[in-house]
Amino acid sequence: MTTIAPPRKPPRVLSIAGSDSSGGAGIQADIKTIAMLGGYAMTAITSVTAQNTLGVQAIAPMSGEVVAQQIRSCIDDIGVDAIKIGMLHDAAIIEHTAKALVGVNVPVVLDPVMIATSGAALIDPEAIAVMREVLFPKATLITPNLPELGHLLERNLTDSSQMADAAEELANMTGASVLAKGGHTEDARVIDVLYLKDQAIGPRAVQFDHARIDTPHTHGTGCTLSSAIATLLAHGQTLEHSVRLARNFVRRAIEEAPGFGGGNGPLGHHAVRSLS
Repeated sequence: MTTIAPPRKPPRVLSIAGSDSSGGAGIQADIKTIAMLGGYAMTAITSVTAQNTLGVQAIAPMSGEVVAQQIRSCIDDIGVDAIKIGMLHDAAIIEHTAKALVGVNVPVVLDPVMIATSGAALIDPEAIAVMREVLFPKATLITPNLPELGHLLERNLTDSSQMADAAEELANMTGASVLAKGGHTEDARVIDVLYLKDQAIGPRAVQFDHARIDTPHTHGTGCTLSSAIATLLAHGQTLEHSVRLARNFVRRAIEEAPGFGGGNGPLGHHAVRSLS
């Protein structure tokens, strides 16, 4: 008699982030990404936004207590294999998130969302100091873009030649690995630098790059990248390989963008069929 093995359970990935009403970024992009990469998506919504491809029209943050309860409700019952943290908005949400994660020992990918592509502020400036103190020490990987990296290091960063040293500096400050994203530069190629705090073989920098795609449809690229990395880590991939595959997923999703909206449109998560 032939025995059929039960289906393998998908890795459980919790996204702690804001909701994007237009579906292009935030929680909505995270759910699409996690599902497309074979994970089981759970969410803790930190803020509700009214936004679309043209910008952010309104933000209504949740209470810190409600965010923490969402986190614990998921972890205490379903369990978790990796966590992605995105938009947190204010100090109370950050503090309650950190408390809810005490004792949770899984990879944490922290995308320090501060400014929307449209230029709208997505976090209370006073909350950044709290994030440094209570959340950065919990992160496996921090994924700032160039403006965010400059803000965290309190200096102006303008081009990719500064990224490697800046990524190393932030990694040494936080103890986490850092993926410095170069999508905001004017370079012909998109250059990202991963500074790995590798306990086994020591710290090192790895550079990734690909040709820039000429398109306005890049809404949610940072959310998609961080949730893809978290999902791949939950599958058991190494951090370096997770970043490599996640970058490929984002690139393919940009290529498959449906072209919705009159501004910075969403990616085509649904159409990605390969990570090559």
